[in-house]
Amino acid sequence: MSELATPADEQGVVDAVRAANADRTSLSIEGHGSKTALGRHAPRERTISTRALSGVLFYEPAELVLAARAGAPVAEIAALLDAHGQQLAFEPIDCAILLGGEPGAATLGGMVAVNASGPRRIKAGAARDHLLGFRCVTGRGDVVKSGGRVMKNVTGYDLSKLVAGSYGTLAVLTEVTLKVLPKPETEQTLMVLGRDEQAGLALSRKASATPYEVSSFAFLPEGACSWGAGVSVAALRLEGPPISVTKRRDDLAAHLAQAGAPFDVLEEGGSRAFWADVRDARPLAAHDGVVWRVSLAPTDGFAFVDALRRAGAPLVAHFYDWVGGLVWLCLETAADAHASVIRARVDGLRGHATLVRARAETRACVDVFHPQPPALAALTQRVKDSFDPAHILERGRLRAEF
Repeated sequence: MSELATPADEQGVVDAVRAANADRTSLSIEGHGSKTALGRHAPRERTISTRALSGVLFYEPAELVLAARAGAPVAEIAALLDAHGQQLAFEPIDCAILLGGEPGAATLGGMVAVNASGPRRIKAGAARDHLLGFRCVTGRGDVVKSGGRVMKNVTGYDLSKLVAGSYGTLAVLTEVTLKVLPKPETEQTLMVLGRDEQAGLALSRKASATPYEVSSFAFLPEGACSWGAGVSVAALRLEGPPISVTKRRDDLAAHLAQAGAPFDVLEEGGSRAFWADVRDARPLAAHDGVVWRVSLAPTDGFAFVDALRRAGAPLVAHFYDWVGGLVWLCLETAADAHASVIRARVDGLRGHATLVRARAETRACVDVFHPQPPALAALTQRVKDSFDPAHILERGRLRAEF
């Protein structure tokens, strides 16, 4: 067990970081622990928890801006926004569904640290695109404030892009300021049933080129979805005022109509539940095995999965998001998580693959994140050295070197 510190304020975070710096002890960061199993597995000598750094600092619905401490639960923030008809438009994934743990326990700081985003990212952007500002404590033990309450306040804005997705390796977030957006009045999902993978993904790409403002595109192969009596589903989400959603749905169905391609519709409640399942990778959660998240050009998603099949990879389950540009894979458990066969085919398509779920011993010896080209790796090293020269924060979480 690592030593655990739960500071009640930002100064407590500074003290904990400086204490770790003094004896060069590695320091892990967590909120409620829902993302502890993400990233490389490395020894946790000391852990700092932000769970006591909770609460909303300000929320101005008319200005579409909210600031809260890093330990504030995402579920509580989502409920507050929902009461005002607003939302986090990037739909942060709840990793507990896939990794185990308590659903709804994720914190704002952890959400930003891993750049958590869901199906609507293809339209609304990722978490980092909604991060207006933050306060943090660097690996030096310095307090840094970046950004502001509005997008036009660009002071330190690029710093937000660095911190979001850094997995805590650069700084301990203490406060975050986010842009929020109005929640759509309603939503419906047009379901195209029974298409094979190649045809279903082609149909999704065709839908993405229409003027009907589809906000999310997923394809679930036969057996991957509990909805639809076991047939494959190409799912297309439409959001907005009821009259607009219905008109666009009908026009889109007419545009995509082909002989022998049945359609169905998920109304608002069913649609929200369906996309929550896609967001949290629930189609894979019940399967044993290692889980990978692969990002590619949308036109390459099927080619990648087909290449894995032809290579004999033991594929257990998979599905596609982002018009086929995001592939979720579950493969049989293996000591190397099948990294070589996956990365060889990803590299050939100029994509990248992240190992999301595997045993600790596997995550300790396999590159969890896709290896960077030398020039980018050198830049990453310089950024790390600037924020955390002693490499105490999340040592070994991203790469074995730091």
